[in-house]
Amino acid sequence: MATSGWNALSCWGASVSRIEPLTGGVANDVWSVNLEGQIAVARLGKRSDADLEWETNLLLHLEREGLFVPVPLPTTDGRLFVDGLVVMKFMEGGQPETESDWCRVAETLRQLHRLTEGWPQRPGWRSSSDLLNCRKGTKVDLNAMPPEAVARCRAAWKRLVGRKSCVVHGNPNSAANIRMTASRVALIDWDESHVDVPALDLVLPYNAARLDDSELDIASQASAAWEAAVCWDDEYSIKRLADVRTL
Repeated sequence: MATSGWNALSCWGASVSRIEPLTGGVANDVWSVNLEGQIAVARLGKRSDADLEWETNLLLHLEREGLFVPVPLPTTDGRLFVDGLVVMKFMEGGQPETESDWCRVAETLRQLHRLTEGWPQRPGWRSSSDLLNCRKGTKVDLNAMPPEAVARCRAAWKRLVGRKSCVVHGNPNSAANIRMTASRVALIDWDESHVDVPALDLVLPYNAARLDDSELDIASQASAAWEAAVCWDDEYSIKRLADVRTL
């Protein structure tokens, strides 16, 4: 039997079955699945094997270090992905709502950053500092942006030069990417994760990371520039570019 596409789900067991589609953005097809009586999440996309190896190894590392993440579940022969398909642990919980909730999210992000200092870059990706001198990297193509927009984004990123790098989640200010219970905070949807500076992860509701005025300005401008560049030129990216100061 071929193991391409959703047929690859058989690699996790003959009785594994899809239940219902979940929200997973435009890049992936995401479903809840029944894995031997256990609810799990299956994600089918077009990432390369090198990219998926980076992501799954990262999640395993974070789980070993005590963070709550959708750790990949192995196939019956021990593989963590097959032909773009990954099956992950289902993370229960609700989304952050209060300032106190977001402060817990901020602390979880700081743990992520501490645990991944010196982590290798995701294959094919570029950091904000890299994009000061190059123009393309995975989802970013500065050639597609107007020159004036590129100049504004680079001016925002230049303020981050010289800082330590680590893995950033990439989209933690979206409540949909958080699953909370009374005892733990879980970060889900690691599609945008890559190596960059922590500030890009810390522009949160209520300024939950407690950045001072200067640092909040630096982080907010750099984050807005990144979000403008990474999905140029849809309605949201144009809105984010408007938040980046003109030169």
